[in-house]
Amino acid sequence: MNLSPVIPFEPISVPSFPQGDNWIAQIKWDGVRMLIYFDGRETRLINRRLNDRTAQYPEFGDPSTYCASSSFILDGEMIAFDENKPSFHEVMRRDGVRKETNIRIAISQVPVTYMIFDVLYADGIWLTNEPLGERQKRLSDMIVPCERVQVCQNFADAPKLFELMKAHRMEGIVCKSLDSAYSIGKKDNRWQKIKITRDLIAAVGGVTYNGKLVNSLLLGLYDEEGKWHYIGNAGTGKMSQEEWRRLTDRIPSIASVDMPFSHKPDKHKDAVWVIPTIVAKVSFLEWTPGGTMRQPSIQALLPPTSLSECSLKQIDER
Repeated sequence: MNLSPVIPFEPISVPSFPQGDNWIAQIKWDGVRMLIYFDGRETRLINRRLNDRTAQYPEFGDPSTYCASSSFILDGEMIAFDENKPSFHEVMRRDGVRKETNIRIAISQVPVTYMIFDVLYADGIWLTNEPLGERQKRLSDMIVPCERVQVCQNFADAPKLFELMKAHRMEGIVCKSLDSAYSIGKKDNRWQKIKITRDLIAAVGGVTYNGKLVNSLLLGLYDEEGKWHYIGNAGTGKMSQEEWRRLTDRIPSIASVDMPFSHKPDKHKDAVWVIPTIVAKVSFLEWTPGGTMRQPSIQALLPPTSLSECSLKQIDER
């Protein structure tokens, strides 16, 4: 492929809505950020960490079914639905499949939709320096919407959209300046996200059991000195019983006599400590005064490569 993968432009997290007429709001989809590259010959799907996911989503391999351009780089979110709303847990079920036979089965069991919100490159021309409004016009001319490919809708009233997302228990909204260029690998306030719940990526430092089955994860983040800080335990969320069983089977191989956290968690005298190699995405309401999560909920288990993201820094970045 002639087009080299790039790190996408990211929004910053803000507590309130931007002011002015030159802003649009979009739904914040709870999925996997994905860029699709087509150089005229080959199609590749690359996530925001520059990992190739082409094999996981073969239904997007023929760009002529959804895009009229001879070459392109599209930016969007790969989403899957749980009942009637997007589910990060569901899309991670699809994203984590590796065997070809299982991928074919997953296409029907976990159908996905690619929600496109930007275009970086089209018909041999880079568009990153053009304002968002112009890029969106180009996008609407390029894309042929279908069941699995859609263009994200713009909304003028951000507060109203936010309240609607609250009512539907969605993740939040993203506000974007129509003047904004696309800054590859950057993050600034030209794109702003307002989240209804907080989330982060944490590592498992211990588990508790109910009988012979793991029923709770003790979670932590590391600081700049490499110390692990306990941030709470979670035993609810979107993990199935089968996933809890598979997790239980993994614990003996990573069990440790040493506690990984810098301070021993309260009320966990029966915990089994583990080497922090299991990573989870966790949603929660807010931080308690003691520095732990209030009402944490496990959204999905992530690949071990996500361990590097389990840092206290993400609290300020999200």
